[in-house]
Amino acid sequence: KITSSPKLAVIGGSNGGLMVGNMITRPIASRIFGAAVCQVPLLDMKRYSKLLAGASWMAEYGDPDTDEWEFLRRHSPYQMLRHDCLGLPGADAEAGAAPGGRAAAASPEERWICPKVLFTTSTRDDRVHPGHARKAAAKHEAWGQTFYYHEYREGGHSVGSDHEEDAKRAALLLAYLNREIGTGAQ
Repeated sequence: KITSSPKLAVIGGSNGGLMVGNMITRPIASRIFGAAVCQVPLLDMKRYSKLLAGASWMAEYGDPDTDEWEFLRRHSPYQMLRHDCLGLPGADAEAGAAPGGRAAAASPEERWICPKVLFTTSTRDDRVHPGHARKAAAKHEAWGQTFYYHEYREGGHSVGSDHEEDAKRAALLLAYLNREIGTGAQ
């Protein structure tokens, strides 16, 4: 009884961004948070091995171009943003089935309710391609979800190119959290 979902945020970057992505694309888990910060995230596990340093992570995550994809796709936030995975009515909901032949929609308690997400990335990230955050933001936009997106032009994987940029990043994060979960910090 320390807090409640509307006052709780999840924050992660890089591999932690993959964790945040998985939390916000799970219908039940996504309800735990009032806000989510997904920084320089790894989100598209189908194409990660073809972008920047991604090929060097295949020993850790698996090869999406083999039968390992069956496991990876269930842990790929970008691919999880589909009607049938989120328990939402699909385009063919009137026919009573979502894509893949599953039930059209889950019960109201199991339907996806995405917290407002702040995606941040860097144009010059040399590890996790900014396309991961860009594509996820585009899918959120297509779904009509409220989200925020900020792409730094300088810096890299750790984002800030200098102390001023780091201060701006911290201020952006604090302003977002204050707005979404009312941290009370000023």
